[in-house]
Amino acid sequence: MTFELDNVELSYNGKKILYGVYVKAEKGKITGILGSNGCGKTSLLRIFFGNLDCTNKLVRIDGKGTLKRLYRERTIRYLPQAELLPQNISLRNLFSIYETDWQEFLLDFEEFRKYGLHRMKQLSGGEQRLVAIWLSLKSPSDLVMLDEPFTHLAPRYIEIIKQELLKEKAKKAIIITDHLFEEILEMSDSLYLIQNGCSRPVKTRDDLRELGYIN
Repeated sequence: MTFELDNVELSYNGKKILYGVYVKAEKGKITGILGSNGCGKTSLLRIFFGNLDCTNKLVRIDGKGTLKRLYRERTIRYLPQAELLPQNISLRNLFSIYETDWQEFLLDFEEFRKYGLHRMKQLSGGEQRLVAIWLSLKSPSDLVMLDEPFTHLAPRYIEIIKQELLKEKAKKAIIITDHLFEEILEMSDSLYLIQNGCSRPVKTRDDLRELGYIN
């Protein structure tokens, strides 16, 4: 299954943020998106998901265009940078709602067993972020979009999530953006750099260096 977002145009207060942007995500692949702060990465994910309107866009699923918002067309999981999960529901109930295996989670994060009946608001910010990433990634879906998932995560958690991303891509298309470009470069099967409002396909560290994203 493939998802394409093409010819994106977005402006704020008369200033063009994105124009002519193209991104493709495919089942079996991780698509990485890099770019400096304020370049429009988050806006691009929201446009793709369908909860941000823009001047122009074309969404295609398996090569066929659709006018519906993507989250109404397919089962899509979108992890924003901001708080995602309700704060007054217990972890066990959240895993049930997301149709995700609590015991599988505990295989990697045994320390969370004691939190099964805890409400989300009783967890630290980093713990909440980990749960949100896991539920977004592991619950049934055709496409997962993760916006800055590694922020506030402990290094050990990042390594485990990286391995889970590689497992889950066999079942679904995945789009990920993060400032930890080394992690994105390592995991991505295809990679785009958002620069000056446009998307540029890149493959190597040298490509990023030539485009001025890194030194």
